Amino acid sequence: MAHTDHQTMRRVLRREIAGTIGLLTDEQDFSAMRRYRSFTFDDHAAYLQQVEALLRSRASQGSHTSVALFDPQEYAEFCAGSGLDPDHPSSRTRFTAELAATGPTLLYEGQPLADLLPALVDEAVRQATWEYATTLLSRLGACASCGEDIGRAAFTRASDLLVRILDTARPGNRHLVCSVSGPPETLVSVLHADQDEAGTTHLDDAEALEFTTVLALGLATRSPGGLVMRTTSPNTTDCIYGWRLRGDGLEALTAGEVFDAYCTDVESGDLISPESGVDYCAPPDLGDLEPPQGGHHH
Repeated sequence: MAHTDHQTMRRVLRREIAGTIGLLTDEQDFSAMRRYRSFTFDDHAAYLQQVEALLRSRASQGSHTSVALFDPQEYAEFCAGSGLDPDHPSSRTRFTAELAATGPTLLYEGQPLADLLPALVDEAVRQATWEYATTLLSRLGACASCGEDIGRAAFTRASDLLVRILDTARPGNRHLVCSVSGPPETLVSVLHADQDEAGTTHLDDAEALEFTTVLALGLATRSPGGLVMRTTSPNTTDCIYGWRLRGDGLEALTAGEVFDAYCTDVESGDLISPESGVDYCAPPDLGDLEPPQGGHHH
């Protein structure tokens, strides 16, 4: 009887354990792991099917499971730095635990793996973009004239601009894209700001942080770039407008410039038919866009 009670308690406790699965999302990463003899899968499609079946099984048992991106190169570096044998399942488990603590993860909530995979990749890209932009901001140091931290001041200004952009937008759901050009690559950040029936705007904190950081980097470094807003609400046409990054501020695009940007093929330069049910507009007035330093520019 005592043995049965112990088994019952263990089954109950097993449901209390949260788990993380490190997932090889593409064929190239999967092939890289096949060099390890202890990694016994030989077909990526079959591997994904087994992962999805495991996720469904754990969910049916009431278990909480998150999914993380498993990067073979990072795994090899982790094992080398930790003195672990990469060709051993326990090493992969250790690395996955590290991912759960430090890397981007998504909770499995019964969604198809075909939906979960791109969302997980987007989450990883977003975190990498934020980390990269944050590093560049921190390296800017202090202003030679006033001693103020340039990165911190730019982040404050970007936050203020984002608040004003959202406050002046018409009601509905807002989709914002900020792009900042610079070596070695262009950084792109996306922010969704949806309104509920009461008019309250809901933001994902991680998205908002990354978006603000990328905008701040563009302002602080005076890099070429732009910010575009698309608003959507029931029974009305969508509205698209935007700004270019100019110096350490924003300059409104005309309706014609927005139209040209959306209706011109980037590669060929050919005209593209405009979307139906969309207005290409000039942005609302944001008020005084000059930095608060009264003429002083970092």
